[in-house]
Amino acid sequence: MTTQGSAAANAKASGTFSIGGDLPVNRLGYGAMRITGKGIWGEPKDVEGAKKVLRRAVELGVNFIDTADSYGPEVSERLIGEALAPYAKGVVIATKAGLTRQGPDGWLPVARPEYLHQQVEMSLRRLKVERIELWQLHRIDPKVPVEESLGVIKRLQEQGKIHHVGLSEVKPHEIDQARKVIDIVSVQNQYNISDRRHEDVLEYCEKNKLAFIPWFPVAAGKLAEPGGVLDAVAKRHNATVSQLSLAWLLHRSPVVLPIPGTTSVEHLEENVGAGDVELSAEEWKEIEEAAK
Repeated sequence: MTTQGSAAANAKASGTFSIGGDLPVNRLGYGAMRITGKGIWGEPKDVEGAKKVLRRAVELGVNFIDTADSYGPEVSERLIGEALAPYAKGVVIATKAGLTRQGPDGWLPVARPEYLHQQVEMSLRRLKVERIELWQLHRIDPKVPVEESLGVIKRLQEQGKIHHVGLSEVKPHEIDQARKVIDIVSVQNQYNISDRRHEDVLEYCEKNKLAFIPWFPVAAGKLAEPGGVLDAVAKRHNATVSQLSLAWLLHRSPVVLPIPGTTSVEHLEENVGAGDVELSAEEWKEIEEAAK
Protein backbone atom coordinates (compact mmCIF):
# COMPACT_ATOMS: atom_id res chain seq x y z
CA MET A 1 0.00 0.00 0.00
CA THR A 2 1.23 3.48 -0.71
CA THR A 3 2.57 5.91 1.78
CA GLN A 4 1.41 9.40 0.99
CA GLY A 5 4.62 10.83 -0.44
CA SER A 6 6.76 7.73 -0.82
CA ALA A 7 10.13 8.37 -2.44
CA ALA A 8 10.11 4.64 -3.28
CA ALA A 9 7.09 5.11 -5.56
CA ASN A 10 7.63 4.26 -9.22
CA ALA A 11 5.44 5.00 -12.24
CA LYS A 12 5.96 1.40 -13.39
CA ALA A 13 3.34 0.42 -10.79
CA SER A 14 0.69 2.21 -12.92
CA GLY A 15 1.07 -0.33 -15.75
CA THR A 16 1.99 0.36 -19.35
CA PHE A 17 0.26 1.39 -22.56
CA SER A 18 1.71 1.35 -26.06
CA ILE A 19 0.89 4.64 -27.83
CA GLY A 20 0.27 3.95 -31.52
CA GLY A 21 1.24 0.33 -30.90
CA ASP A 22 4.98 1.05 -30.77
CA LEU A 23 5.61 3.65 -28.01
CA PRO A 24 5.35 1.83 -24.67
CA VAL A 25 5.01 4.21 -21.71
CA ASN A 26 4.21 3.89 -18.03
CA ARG A 27 0.59 5.01 -17.75
CA LEU A 28 1.16 7.64 -15.05
CA GLY A 29 2.80 10.55 -16.84
CA TYR A 30 3.64 14.17 -16.06
CA GLY A 31 1.92 17.28 -17.43
CA ALA A 32 4.41 20.14 -17.82
CA MET A 33 1.97 23.07 -18.09
CA ARG A 34 2.64 24.42 -14.63
CA ILE A 35 6.44 24.76 -14.82
CA THR A 36 5.91 28.29 -16.14
CA GLY A 37 4.98 31.65 -14.60
CA LYS A 38 1.61 32.61 -13.17
CA GLY A 39 -1.27 32.28 -15.63
CA ILE A 40 0.94 29.88 -17.64
CA TRP A 41 2.83 32.98 -18.75
CA GLY A 42 6.58 33.69 -18.63
CA GLU A 43 9.31 32.08 -16.58
CA PRO A 44 8.65 30.10 -13.39
CA LYS A 45 9.66 31.71 -10.08
CA ASP A 46 12.15 28.88 -9.53
CA VAL A 47 13.74 27.75 -12.80
CA GLU A 48 16.14 25.29 -11.15
CA GLY A 49 13.27 23.92 -9.06
CA ALA A 50 11.26 23.26 -12.24
CA LYS A 51 14.19 21.38 -13.79
CA LYS A 52 14.61 19.40 -10.57
CA VAL A 53 10.96 18.24 -10.78
CA LEU A 54 11.47 17.12 -14.41
CA ARG A 55 14.61 15.15 -13.56
CA ARG A 56 12.96 13.60 -10.50
CA ALA A 57 9.96 12.54 -12.60
CA VAL A 58 12.26 10.52 -14.88
CA GLU A 59 14.02 9.01 -11.84
CA LEU A 60 10.60 7.89 -10.58
CA GLY A 61 9.91 5.99 -13.79
CA VAL A 62 7.79 8.66 -15.49
CA ASN A 63 8.59 8.24 -19.18
CA PHE A 64 5.64 10.13 -20.69
CA ILE A 65 5.87 13.92 -20.37
CA ASP A 66 3.25 16.15 -22.00
CA THR A 67 3.80 19.81 -22.87
CA ALA A 68 2.78 22.41 -25.50
CA ASP A 69 4.39 25.29 -27.38
CA SER A 70 1.91 27.68 -25.72
CA TYR A 71 2.93 26.87 -22.12
CA GLY A 72 4.88 29.99 -21.28
CA PRO A 73 4.72 30.32 -24.34
CA GLU A 74 7.86 28.32 -25.22
CA VAL A 75 9.04 28.14 -21.58
CA SER A 76 7.87 24.60 -20.76
CA GLU A 77 9.38 23.06 -23.90
CA ARG A 78 12.67 24.90 -23.42
CA LEU A 79 13.00 23.81 -19.78
CA ILE A 80 12.30 20.18 -20.73
CA GLY A 81 15.04 20.34 -23.39
CA GLU A 82 17.50 21.95 -20.97
CA ALA A 83 16.74 19.59 -18.08
CA LEU A 84 16.37 16.25 -19.85
CA ALA A 85 18.13 16.23 -23.24
CA PRO A 86 19.78 13.97 -24.24
CA TYR A 87 16.79 11.90 -23.10
CA ALA A 88 17.01 8.65 -21.19
CA LYS A 89 16.05 5.59 -23.25
CA GLY A 90 12.29 5.19 -23.57
CA VAL A 91 11.36 8.73 -22.45
CA VAL A 92 8.56 10.08 -24.66
CA ILE A 93 8.00 13.84 -24.87
CA ALA A 94 4.61 14.78 -26.31
CA THR A 95 3.86 18.34 -27.35
CA LYS A 96 1.02 20.33 -28.90
CA ALA A 97 0.42 23.36 -31.11
CA GLY A 98 -2.66 25.20 -32.32
CA LEU A 99 -3.56 27.16 -29.19
CA THR A 100 -1.85 30.55 -28.79
CA ARG A 101 -1.24 32.91 -25.90
CA GLN A 102 -2.05 36.64 -25.83
CA GLY A 103 -1.12 37.12 -22.17
CA PRO A 104 -1.67 35.44 -18.78
CA ASP A 105 -4.61 32.99 -18.91
CA GLY A 106 -5.50 34.05 -22.49
CA TRP A 107 -5.95 31.33 -25.13
CA LEU A 108 -6.91 31.54 -28.80
CA PRO A 109 -6.94 28.69 -31.37
CA VAL A 110 -4.75 29.28 -34.42
CA ALA A 111 -4.23 26.25 -36.67
CA ARG A 112 -3.31 27.70 -40.05
CA PRO A 113 -0.99 25.24 -41.85
CA GLU A 114 1.96 27.65 -42.16
CA TYR A 115 1.70 28.52 -38.46
CA LEU A 116 1.60 24.86 -37.37
CA HIS A 117 4.58 24.10 -39.63
CA GLN A 118 6.57 26.88 -37.96
CA GLN A 119 5.61 25.68 -34.48
CA VAL A 120 6.65 22.10 -35.15
CA GLU A 121 10.09 23.32 -36.27
CA MET A 122 10.38 25.49 -33.14
CA SER A 123 9.29 22.62 -30.86
CA LEU A 124 11.96 20.36 -32.38
CA ARG A 125 14.58 23.01 -31.63
CA ARG A 126 13.47 23.74 -28.05
CA LEU A 127 12.99 20.09 -27.08
CA LYS A 128 16.34 19.21 -28.71
CA VAL A 129 14.93 16.31 -30.68
CA GLU A 130 15.01 15.32 -34.34
CA ARG A 131 11.52 13.86 -34.21
CA ILE A 132 8.47 14.61 -32.03
CA GLU A 133 7.21 11.23 -30.82
CA LEU A 134 3.64 12.45 -30.21
CA TRP A 135 2.46 15.76 -31.66
CA GLN A 136 -1.08 16.87 -30.83
CA LEU A 137 -3.36 19.47 -32.40
CA HIS A 138 -4.09 21.56 -29.30
CA ARG A 139 -7.43 22.78 -30.63
CA ILE A 140 -9.33 22.55 -33.89
CA ASP A 141 -9.42 26.11 -35.25
CA PRO A 142 -13.02 27.05 -36.19
CA LYS A 143 -11.62 29.30 -38.95
CA VAL A 144 -9.53 26.55 -40.58
CA PRO A 145 -10.79 23.21 -41.95
CA VAL A 146 -9.17 20.43 -39.91
CA GLU A 147 -8.12 18.80 -43.21
CA GLU A 148 -5.88 21.83 -43.90
CA SER A 149 -4.43 21.91 -40.38
CA LEU A 150 -3.58 18.21 -40.43
CA GLY A 151 -2.50 18.16 -44.09
CA VAL A 152 0.73 19.98 -43.25
CA ILE A 153 1.24 17.72 -40.22
CA LYS A 154 0.96 14.66 -42.47
CA ARG A 155 3.69 16.08 -44.70
CA LEU A 156 5.93 16.69 -41.66
CA GLN A 157 5.22 13.14 -40.53
CA GLU A 158 6.27 11.85 -43.97
CA GLN A 159 9.49 13.90 -43.61
CA GLY A 160 10.24 12.08 -40.34
CA LYS A 161 9.79 15.13 -38.08
CA ILE A 162 6.69 13.74 -36.34
CA HIS A 163 6.13 10.11 -35.35
CA HIS A 164 2.54 9.95 -34.04
CA VAL A 165 -0.34 12.43 -34.04
CA GLY A 166 -3.07 13.12 -31.48
CA LEU A 167 -5.94 15.56 -30.88
CA SER A 168 -7.10 17.63 -27.91
CA GLU A 169 -10.60 18.67 -26.74
CA VAL A 170 -12.52 16.89 -29.48
CA LYS A 171 -15.77 14.97 -29.92
CA PRO A 172 -16.05 11.53 -31.57
CA HIS A 173 -17.22 12.90 -34.95
CA GLU A 174 -14.19 15.25 -35.02
CA ILE A 175 -11.85 12.30 -34.40
CA ASP A 176 -13.51 10.47 -37.30
CA GLN A 177 -13.03 13.54 -39.51
CA ALA A 178 -9.34 13.85 -38.55
CA ARG A 179 -8.69 10.12 -39.13
CA LYS A 180 -9.67 10.55 -42.78
CA VAL A 181 -6.58 12.78 -43.14
CA ILE A 182 -4.02 11.16 -40.83
CA ASP A 183 -3.67 8.28 -38.38
CA ILE A 184 -4.71 9.44 -34.88
CA VAL A 185 -3.27 7.59 -31.86
CA SER A 186 -4.39 9.70 -28.89
CA VAL A 187 -6.96 12.15 -27.56
CA GLN A 188 -6.42 14.62 -24.73
CA ASN A 189 -9.64 15.93 -23.14
CA GLN A 190 -10.59 17.30 -19.75
CA TYR A 191 -11.73 14.38 -17.59
CA ASN A 192 -11.72 13.27 -13.97
CA ILE A 193 -13.98 11.45 -11.55
CA SER A 194 -16.12 14.55 -10.94
CA ASP A 195 -16.13 15.76 -14.57
CA ARG A 196 -17.10 12.97 -16.93
CA ARG A 197 -18.68 14.90 -19.79
CA HIS A 198 -16.28 13.20 -22.25
CA GLU A 199 -17.30 9.64 -21.38
CA ASP A 200 -18.28 9.10 -25.05
CA VAL A 201 -14.76 10.08 -26.16
CA LEU A 202 -13.15 7.69 -23.67
CA GLU A 203 -15.38 4.89 -24.96
CA TYR A 204 -14.39 5.79 -28.55
CA CYS A 205 -10.71 5.58 -27.53
CA GLU A 206 -11.23 2.18 -25.87
CA LYS A 207 -12.97 0.82 -28.95
CA ASN A 208 -10.26 2.12 -31.31
CA LYS A 209 -7.26 1.45 -29.02
CA LEU A 210 -6.33 5.15 -28.82
CA ALA A 211 -4.61 6.59 -25.75
CA PHE A 212 -6.96 8.80 -23.72
CA ILE A 213 -4.98 11.51 -21.90
CA PRO A 214 -7.14 13.27 -19.28
CA TRP A 215 -6.02 16.78 -18.45
CA PHE A 216 -7.10 18.25 -15.10
CA PRO A 217 -7.05 14.65 -13.80
CA VAL A 218 -7.52 15.32 -10.09
CA ALA A 219 -11.10 15.53 -8.85
CA ALA A 220 -12.40 18.88 -7.65
CA GLY A 221 -15.63 20.14 -6.09
CA LYS A 222 -17.75 18.47 -3.44
CA LEU A 223 -16.41 15.00 -4.14
CA ALA A 224 -12.89 16.01 -3.08
CA GLU A 225 -13.88 17.95 0.05
CA PRO A 226 -12.66 16.89 3.53
CA GLY A 227 -15.10 14.42 5.05
CA GLY A 228 -16.43 13.29 1.64
CA VAL A 229 -16.36 9.74 0.26
CA LEU A 230 -13.01 10.19 -1.51
CA ASP A 231 -11.47 11.57 1.68
CA ALA A 232 -12.84 8.70 3.78
CA VAL A 233 -11.61 5.96 1.41
CA ALA A 234 -8.24 7.71 1.03
CA LYS A 235 -7.72 7.79 4.82
CA ARG A 236 -8.60 4.10 5.01
CA HIS A 237 -5.72 3.37 2.64
CA ASN A 238 -3.23 5.93 4.00
CA ALA A 239 -3.55 7.71 0.65
CA THR A 240 -4.47 11.26 -0.37
CA VAL A 241 -7.51 12.44 -2.35
CA SER A 242 -5.17 13.29 -5.26
CA GLN A 243 -3.75 9.77 -5.25
CA LEU A 244 -7.24 8.28 -5.17
CA SER A 245 -8.38 10.52 -8.07
CA LEU A 246 -5.45 9.33 -10.17
CA ALA A 247 -5.88 5.70 -9.09
CA TRP A 248 -9.53 5.89 -10.18
CA LEU A 249 -8.46 7.05 -13.66
CA LEU A 250 -6.00 4.14 -13.91
CA HIS A 251 -8.76 1.79 -12.76
CA ARG A 252 -11.37 3.32 -15.11
CA SER A 253 -9.77 2.08 -18.34
CA PRO A 254 -6.46 0.58 -19.53
CA VAL A 255 -6.23 3.24 -22.29
CA VAL A 256 -6.17 6.14 -19.79
CA LEU A 257 -2.83 7.96 -19.29
CA PRO A 258 -3.21 10.56 -16.49
CA ILE A 259 -0.75 13.48 -16.63
CA PRO A 260 -0.89 15.28 -13.26
CA GLY A 261 1.27 18.40 -13.13
CA THR A 262 3.08 19.95 -10.18
CA THR A 263 6.00 22.25 -9.39
CA SER A 264 6.92 20.38 -6.18
CA VAL A 265 9.10 17.24 -5.92
CA GLU A 266 7.14 16.17 -2.83
CA HIS A 267 3.81 16.46 -4.66
CA LEU A 268 5.30 14.66 -7.68
CA GLU A 269 6.30 11.72 -5.47
CA GLU A 270 2.80 11.70 -3.98
CA ASN A 271 1.22 11.61 -7.47
CA VAL A 272 3.47 8.78 -8.65
CA GLY A 273 2.42 6.84 -5.52
CA ALA A 274 -1.10 6.64 -6.99
CA GLY A 275 0.06 3.63 -9.00
CA ASP A 276 0.29 1.65 -5.74
CA VAL A 277 -3.26 2.40 -4.56
CA GLU A 278 -5.40 -0.74 -4.62
CA LEU A 279 -9.09 -0.68 -3.73
CA SER A 280 -11.69 -3.42 -3.56
CA ALA A 281 -14.48 -3.60 -6.14
CA GLU A 282 -16.89 -2.47 -3.38
CA GLU A 283 -14.81 0.62 -2.64
CA TRP A 284 -14.63 1.62 -6.30
CA LYS A 285 -18.39 1.15 -6.50
CA GLU A 286 -18.84 3.37 -3.42
CA ILE A 287 -16.78 6.13 -5.08
CA GLU A 288 -18.62 5.75 -8.39
CA GLU A 289 -21.99 6.07 -6.64
CA ALA A 290 -20.85 9.22 -4.79
CA ALA A 291 -19.58 10.71 -8.09
CA LYS A 292 -23.03 10.34 -9.66
